[in-house]
Amino acid sequence: MERYGCSRMTVSKALSSLSAAGLIERRKRAGSFVAPQTIDMAALAIPDIRAEIEGRGARYGMDLLNRRITPDGDGMIVGETPGSFLRLTSRHLADGRPFAIEHRIINLTAVPEARAVDFTSQPPGSWLLANIPWTQAENRIAARLAGEDADALACDVGAPCLCLDRRTWRAGEAITSVRQIFSAAGFNLIARFSAAS
Repeated sequence: MERYGCSRMTVSKALSSLSAAGLIERRKRAGSFVAPQTIDMAALAIPDIRAEIEGRGARYGMDLLNRRITPDGDGMIVGETPGSFLRLTSRHLADGRPFAIEHRIINLTAVPEARAVDFTSQPPGSWLLANIPWTQAENRIAARLAGEDADALACDVGAPCLCLDRRTWRAGEAITSVRQIFSAAGFNLIARFSAAS
């Protein structure tokens, strides 16, 4: 009050605002202290491609290009132990046009019920989000050039693409690993977030 020549109420409001912003901690009978600083980073949610396409007002479609069970996850599932893995290759469509190619591996030891699911009528990602809880996830995003997936994406070999690699775990056990490849001409990656309170 003395330093800035203002009233007690003004100082109290200023301290309340700093506290609400997380910059100070107010403790009864002890005073106000600078709060420990934390760094918050925006993290991408796990999107449901079907919901994303339909949310844009487009008609969703999917082609299951390959389905097989293998004894290993080809290293896509880190820390994998011998077991069985369901490998799926799908093409997601928006209004009949290719939207993304998806190479997914599901750990059947952790998700045995996936073995019986008909993924020709239900996208694997949508089914997993609706039925299988996860506790940890990792997203890795990279630019790449279209290669063997160019035909399925209806683009030229060497066309720019966005590659999203995602892994999910439940209590340390691998659930799924997926690589989704999008033609750069038809996809925008947007992260929306607000300042930490």
